[in-house]
Amino acid sequence: MTTTAQRVRDFPLPDVGEGLVDAEILAWHVRQGDRVTDGQVVCEVETAKASVELPIPYDGVVHRVHVEAGTTVAVGAVIISIDTGAQGPEAPAPEPAVPVASAATASVVRVDVPAEEPDAQPTVRQPVLVGYGVAPGRSGRRPRRNGSAAPVPAAPAERAAAKPPVRKLAKDLGVDLAAVVPTGAGGVVTRSDVHAAHQAPSARSAALPAAAPPAGASPAAAPPVAPGPSGAEGEIRVPVKGVRRATARAMVASAFTAPHVTEFVTVDVTRTMALVRDLKQDPELAGLRVNPLLLVARAFLLAVRRHPEVNARWDEENQEIVRKERVNLGIAAATERGLIVPNIKDAGALTLPRLARALGELVATARAGRTAPAALAGGTVTLTNIGVFGVDTGTPILNPGESAILAFGAVRERPWVHKGEVVPRQVTTLALSFDHRLVDGELGSRVLADTAAVLEHPKRLLTWA
Repeated sequence: MTTTAQRVRDFPLPDVGEGLVDAEILAWHVRQGDRVTDGQVVCEVETAKASVELPIPYDGVVHRVHVEAGTTVAVGAVIISIDTGAQGPEAPAPEPAVPVASAATASVVRVDVPAEEPDAQPTVRQPVLVGYGVAPGRSGRRPRRNGSAAPVPAAPAERAAAKPPVRKLAKDLGVDLAAVVPTGAGGVVTRSDVHAAHQAPSARSAALPAAAPPAGASPAAAPPVAPGPSGAEGEIRVPVKGVRRATARAMVASAFTAPHVTEFVTVDVTRTMALVRDLKQDPELAGLRVNPLLLVARAFLLAVRRHPEVNARWDEENQEIVRKERVNLGIAAATERGLIVPNIKDAGALTLPRLARALGELVATARAGRTAPAALAGGTVTLTNIGVFGVDTGTPILNPGESAILAFGAVRERPWVHKGEVVPRQVTTLALSFDHRLVDGELGSRVLADTAAVLEHPKRLLTWA
């Protein structure tokens, strides 16, 4: 007779990205005792690169959920166990959760994750902003760590729309999402909304626990204490993990590894802005994202095509310069999870309509928090639009493994000498940072100058192509 132990299959956290070390469990979509099917999404995790839904590769009943939401887990650590021989939805005897091994001690186990999810779910779930929510008639609460069952509150009539990272932030700050006024598109609660609610006096007083008097002192004798939510008075401590931690490590590694050189050029883009207006009326670009960034990207790609030596990376281990045949153009995108840089594969080979479509899809996916890890790997050069924030210029830091990054500043109307007269023209500043180990000053200057020349006279998009 097969025992329960023989039927239980452990599911470890897989490496859902290239070189992933750990990930944070954002939310569970199942609980102990739920029946699951092969390919069903059971949880959502946040890696250093993206938010990813994990499907389970077994049929059966959830035997045990090993870690709670909000926990950072090492790749290879078991996160859930499935009883593959159970015939019904009855929950097995509750077992207390056990501590998860750290990233430094856990063994790495790679598990293939199905690339696509099946359309059908075993039960009809109410859709939420991210994931599939909780099965009808069940609470999202799991057994407590001591094995006792948590009280099951009545389901609220309506759940505030917010992504898992925002929900966790609200939990950490003690903010009730139901009381937050949403400002995001479609009534979605954003990080800014949570912080604004937390700064409100009523929210702060509700979030702060009463201070206990010192031992041996009466309550009246205890001095008033007003600590911050997670630190000293006036401080808010935010754990550094996920995208923010990955960005910090990458920027430090890049800044102190690759010798950066940044060059600047101010350019008259009046003709380019006029071309943008004309292209918006072009039937072939109808419904696509047409803006100045599109033509800056096109000009940058053309400059890289004219100087292919810049499309390379430095191989420190082998002391080689590795030149790339394809240009994977990274686009820096500010999201609620932090700065990410997905890239458009082989962007240099795309026509203008296809480039516009790729840019639009990249931005939409990033804002929705659905950028796949593959889209964040393999970039060769990057474009960042700091002008959208009203900033004129800056000194961008290279993405590790890339050779150059171009910053596009704000377009402003300024007095400019044009055809011998001072007239108002639309002007912007471009800044190009490059790795001086493989890009010398002449090459970097030519790439920047060619990009500026195309934007000043956009007809070169045709004559230089």
